[in-house]
Amino acid sequence: MHILMMLSALVLAWSCRYFGYRWLNSKLEESSWAQRWQLTLLIFLWPPLLLLATAIAVLWMGPKGQMVWGWEGWCSYSLATSFVGIAAVLNLKLLLDGWASLRRIHTYPQQSVQGHWAYHLDHALPYAAQIGFWHSDLVITTGLIHILSSEQLKAVLVHEQAHQQYRDTFWFFWWGWLRQLTNWLPYSSQLWQDLLLLRELRADRWAAQQVDPIQLAESLLVMVNPYSSGLSNSICAALHTSTRHRLMERIDALLLPSDITSPSLQWIWSSLLLAALPLATIPFHY
Repeated sequence: MHILMMLSALVLAWSCRYFGYRWLNSKLEESSWAQRWQLTLLIFLWPPLLLLATAIAVLWMGPKGQMVWGWEGWCSYSLATSFVGIAAVLNLKLLLDGWASLRRIHTYPQQSVQGHWAYHLDHALPYAAQIGFWHSDLVITTGLIHILSSEQLKAVLVHEQAHQQYRDTFWFFWWGWLRQLTNWLPYSSQLWQDLLLLRELRADRWAAQQVDPIQLAESLLVMVNPYSSGLSNSICAALHTSTRHRLMERIDALLLPSDITSPSLQWIWSSLLLAALPLATIPFHY
């Protein structure tokens, strides 16, 4: 039964990701920004969480029990152990990479920029990002300060403050871990890029309520050149992570009036509880 349980979870995860993403794409024009955020997050998170819950349940129940085939118990137990082990090692690697990046930025000098404390990188290209886990730090370059006007710089700093407000570095660390763990599922890369875009749209909308959105749009155009800081992407929320095509979508969203209501994630968390159903089978194991 353990093998059947794992195969069922795999089929459900694959189907949810494949058909869910195709259905979401067909509804893009009808969906608001809030709906896109909710549905994209749900389709992205549900399959890997279901697979993890199933593997943990099989691991907890062990290789013993009533099996259809004699080899099924140890085979399913080995598969579950391997999957959970890979997940743990991958998570540890990302944690260590993130910690190394934090230690590196803490060696840079700190300065106050328009009332915001930031770690200063002496680099000519404009760059700004939040780096960290639950409590993130602002990192900026000399080029950012020199190339932007005072109003544009203020818009960028407020945008980065939005990432800190929403704890984007923390949540995207865990979501990035799930992405790398199940990158073989269909549309993983596309959903990840959609989430990055929606994260930036949310920060843009938050900033646009406090600064002139035109100033933020202009700063986005100035910062279109990609710049790699050499810091771990798993704990980084950078202003210009969007491609040119998606950058225009961000600028259009800033310039065109639209609903700025933040989406409620309550029903998403309720839906994600269904992914934990395999854990409910543990008390019935014999």
